[in-house]
Amino acid sequence: MANHKSAEKRIRQTEKRTAINRSRMSRVRTFVKKVETAIAGGDKGAAQSALQLAQPELHRAITKGVMHKNTVSRKLSRLATRINAL
Repeated sequence: MANHKSAEKRIRQTEKRTAINRSRMSRVRTFVKKVETAIAGGDKGAAQSALQLAQPELHRAITKGVMHKNTVSRKLSRLATRINAL
């Protein structure tokens, strides 16, 4: 447990930040899941529109520091490849 005021404040800040980051990651996963569901359904048009909605969410995760840019780039590339293969 924290012994200093600054350490107690840090604990409070970390809890807030963790909750925010967790919700951001959850949001990203939801958008990616929508794309994957459309791909599994074989609907190319729906998959492309879902990807267009997911793309800004993934890029926002980069700017907020939740995900690394190479990870997002890889995910988008793989999703686009799977959509083009439909």
